[in-house]
Amino acid sequence: MTCRGVLFDLDGVLLDSNAAVQRAWSLWAREVDVDVDQVLALAHGRRTADTIRLVAPQLDANAEAVRIERREAGTTQGLRRCAGASALLSALPASAWAVVTSGSRALATARLRATGLPLPRALIAAEDVGDGKPHPACYLAGAAALGLAAHDCLVVEDAPAGVQAAKAAGMRVIAVTTTHARADLVAADLILSGVSRLRAATTMAPEGSWTLTGLRVR
Repeated sequence: MTCRGVLFDLDGVLLDSNAAVQRAWSLWAREVDVDVDQVLALAHGRRTADTIRLVAPQLDANAEAVRIERREAGTTQGLRRCAGASALLSALPASAWAVVTSGSRALATARLRATGLPLPRALIAAEDVGDGKPHPACYLAGAAALGLAAHDCLVVEDAPAGVQAAKAAGMRVIAVTTTHARADLVAADLILSGVSRLRAATTMAPEGSWTLTGLRVR
């Protein structure tokens, strides 16, 4: 698939944080007496505060989000890189990719460092936009951070809310089935098992720099 830039969701795409996410949300759900299964079904791909507003509108969502994300950032137990993530990022020109996450900047940075993945030049986090996924604002901000038009960007996502956000932004989407079933991701343009199926296609510009031309499926 041709593109000039790639926008990666973080959790479930580049790193596996399922254990940490389930642990933090399950503990919080028990503390505030809300249904754990409902929380976990909604949490993937959404900002923490947005999930809280859906399941516990009576609470101060921003305050609760800070509490949950501090707990998540305080542990690296169970975090690991998704297969193929490090190799794919290493093959991409640094100016041609960004991370667009529903987590906070502090949480995203902590997880990238804990798993040994490179910090992107452009990182769009929860606090950078007024509306979270499935609203397209985050992906439009990611394209702007790379200096690209939306139609020049390719998004890699694992959650329905993220796929919806990317499509609403006018971008093509590759979905990976790391956290959701294929049936939940049918709005994507392509569905794969993970980023290990992808490789970068680049070309050398006249001045000697490498330019991204797309992603190919292995």
